[in-house]
Amino acid sequence: MRPITEQQLRRSFVNCSRGEADAMTLPRTFAATPCDELVVLGWRDPEAPLRGYLVVERDGQPVGVAVRAADTRMSSATPAMCPLCQTAQSGSDVSLFTARRKGDAGRDGNTVGTYICADLACAIRARTEIPPWLRERDPDEVAAERTAELEQRVRGFLDAVLR
Repeated sequence: MRPITEQQLRRSFVNCSRGEADAMTLPRTFAATPCDELVVLGWRDPEAPLRGYLVVERDGQPVGVAVRAADTRMSSATPAMCPLCQTAQSGSDVSLFTARRKGDAGRDGNTVGTYICADLACAIRARTEIPPWLRERDPDEVAAERTAELEQRVRGFLDAVLR
């Protein structure tokens, strides 16, 4: 993802109003975020714990999606996998997130949902948490493949929001 300004980030959101985008709380480390190392920028809103945000580059432009976490979580005793970064973790570390669809459909209450890492740090996990069966391969090559696959899956989720 190319480096992005705060204004570009706030204007990138396709499923919330400009007022909602202006009111979102950016991560404290936003200015120091190495966007060029990430294919997806994701974070939870520290002032509204059920809100989160995902931003991915599409056709050279950032496109953001506001998501909402479910009120409840799975048990930590239940194993789970994030469908985006495909990292296995405890159920309490994966949460159901929904996103309003863009336009009239979203205003009518239509949403799209998927399970995602509860902290929305999929981009970091895709690069650093290599499954045991892939550890025999070159770590840089595996990280690049996992990152590319993550980007594809996030774009698929974005496509569902845009429909």
